[in-house]
Amino acid sequence: MTAPAYAEDTATYQARLGPLNNSGGSGSLTLELSGGTATITEHFSGLAATFKDMPYPHVQHIHGGAEGVCPTKADDTSGDGVISTPEGQATYGPIQTTLSVKGDTSPKAGTDIKIAPSGASTDYQRTIDLDAATLKSLRSGIGVIVVHGLDPATLPKQAQKEKSPLVPSLPLAATSPALCGPLKMMPAGGAATGTGSTAGNGVQGSWLLGLGAGLAGTAALTRVLVLRRRARQ
Repeated sequence: MTAPAYAEDTATYQARLGPLNNSGGSGSLTLELSGGTATITEHFSGLAATFKDMPYPHVQHIHGGAEGVCPTKADDTSGDGVISTPEGQATYGPIQTTLSVKGDTSPKAGTDIKIAPSGASTDYQRTIDLDAATLKSLRSGIGVIVVHGLDPATLPKQAQKEKSPLVPSLPLAATSPALCGPLKMMPAGGAATGTGSTAGNGVQGSWLLGLGAGLAGTAALTRVLVLRRRARQ
């Protein structure tokens, strides 16, 4: 169900997408909100391009409901040199909206590689309706863009041998965050419009088919991880 429109929901938000886990990528995203409808324009580049001769699908989302920031090395509680998805969710929260190239944008589609941008770079533009939870995170300043998927070869040696803590049949790289950026409200008339058009083709890859049980299954961990993080501060 589309969330009701609020006057304060007419705004522009931007996120600078910085690299996580030494992904080597970067990008930017602009979200123009009118009522409950968002027009999203994004460009990123420098991410893993292929795996087993196939374009690498990079699932991406608006996360929220937590601290509204990106994780740091301090969140790597396992000490393996990689911030995993469960470790990162303490700061950016669970999936609230999926930034797919077509079709479903709910959290249920969060790991559908068939509708995720793919390849090392993408230019993305789509207009979608946001639900009440996502709108609340935006209004509260705790919405975060996260793009997932690392090149396993770039991980520290210890981490290269590890399996995903969410789906043991997958490598750790498959479910780990690669880019992250908090969404910040821009002053009226002060935001760049960005560039790009809808692009990116979802692909099937047997090594990633278990991803759905991974990222989508971590929402229940968020509250516990946030409490642990706050207890350390």
